[in-house]
Amino acid sequence: MLKTTQITEFIAGIKAGTPLIDTRSPGEFEAGHIPGAFNLPLLNNDERHHIGIAYKHDGRDAAVRMGYELVGHKFASYIDAAKAHAPNGEVLIYCWRGGIRSNTMAWLLSSAGMNVTLLEGGYKEYRHWCIHQFELARPLLVLSGKTGAGKTEILHELISLGESVLDIEGLAHHRGSAFGSLGLPEQPTQEMFENKIAWCLSDFANSSRIWIENESRFIGRLRIPDVFFDQTNSAALISIDRELNARAHRVLAEYGKFDAGILAEKTQGLTKRMGGDRVKMSVEALEAGDLMGWVLPLLDYYDRNYAHSIDSRKGKYERILTVEHESAADIAQELLRLKPR
Repeated sequence: MLKTTQITEFIAGIKAGTPLIDTRSPGEFEAGHIPGAFNLPLLNNDERHHIGIAYKHDGRDAAVRMGYELVGHKFASYIDAAKAHAPNGEVLIYCWRGGIRSNTMAWLLSSAGMNVTLLEGGYKEYRHWCIHQFELARPLLVLSGKTGAGKTEILHELISLGESVLDIEGLAHHRGSAFGSLGLPEQPTQEMFENKIAWCLSDFANSSRIWIENESRFIGRLRIPDVFFDQTNSAALISIDRELNARAHRVLAEYGKFDAGILAEKTQGLTKRMGGDRVKMSVEALEAGDLMGWVLPLLDYYDRNYAHSIDSRKGKYERILTVEHESAADIAQELLRLKPR
């Protein structure tokens, strides 16, 4: 059976657990795809390139014919791969615009006995859906605090307590500082980053509040979508206030394990913003094995940046929670006892 559907019903099917197939080329898939999709390309990168040339020089009919010549002998393997991915016989399919590629795959799999649902408008329609997710008003509550305050750990504890949390740094594979990429996978593409944010936001459609960490517009090389960033920038904050030495020890526990050469390189990358003298002081301490002497000038720099970013925000403090030796779990419980909106 073969049917087509619009984006809202298609998304609902994915969230209900129906297997999802992306029929675009591997290059298109790597640039960005619907989260959870399995790439079963009708055309590989080279085949797509050659068909594009044929379309430009010889027209649509010639390009379609070439396409069938290239892929016809692979039909059996497509069926096998799809059935392995969707053993219950139910599958969702899309391509770039809901055109020839997804229709061909949908016809093939439905003729092989599978129940296929095709997305009208394809991946392009999903991208429009993402933009709409960013534009919707959300009940955001921003968890703020200086570097080393433990915000990420607290957010993870809030998740375990059933709270809705948008972990932007987790989606970006970056902790948001000059050292934020250390020990993490390569960052996704900008397109895939946006796809993931929109996907998570849609999970929180009925949430009374959505926790999010206070972030700058850029996380590593990735940019938070402007319309959504503006909304986070206007949301109320709850700030975690932890004293300097405790924050320094927390930063060292996270980053002090990395090679001193890598830390020195990252520190020197801050020269223009932090100042040559301060960077020199920090690097010299690092080279002497004085990790506390390395981190304190960095925290002074990040604290000043933090103060500036808070002053420029539209959203104001709702609460400031001062902590000393409490665990992330205890702090999360305390945040909920504050009964934020």
